[in-house]
Amino acid sequence: MMKPKHLLLLMLLPLLTACANNDWRTASRASAGIAPDPQTTPEPVIQVYAADAWGWRGIFAVHTWIALKPHNADQYTVYEVIGWREGSGLPVLRIEQDTPDRLWFGAEPELILDRRGEGVDELISQIASAAEDYPWKHEYRIFPGPNSNTFPAWIAQKVPGLQLKLPFRAIGSGWAD
Repeated sequence: MMKPKHLLLLMLLPLLTACANNDWRTASRASAGIAPDPQTTPEPVIQVYAADAWGWRGIFAVHTWIALKPHNADQYTVYEVIGWREGSGLPVLRIEQDTPDRLWFGAEPELILDRRGEGVDELISQIASAAEDYPWKHEYRIFPGPNSNTFPAWIAQKVPGLQLKLPFRAIGSGWAD
């Protein structure tokens, strides 16, 4: 029979491992190999990703972001909210050319939306325009929001043709309601 303290350790081991493997200073942000290569993909692409939040938060929540590549573009533009930027005096809404399907501080992203082809350039234009009007560009709260999941939820409301449904673990997505 297993001793209670050993049982407790066995139950806590996944949590301890998750926290130990998410050192933000050393975790890779390399491509996960999900997004199509923009150099060989002329069609417009919209992709939305979710990855476990950093550290222990990843047990309960995900971080979500949007990647856009207009027709014939040779790079993706990534739209996401990152809370630490607020403390540095930067807007929390980050819009930059970046790797669309990168690991999120070591966590493998999951593709939750993939739109390509006809009509997608119009959706890209609508998303870019809505992002300019995002009301919480300089605000961030882990809970209840606005946070990294509030932005894609807000975009989903402003661009209903996108038909974006965020996962249950996208805590803070309800802030946009």
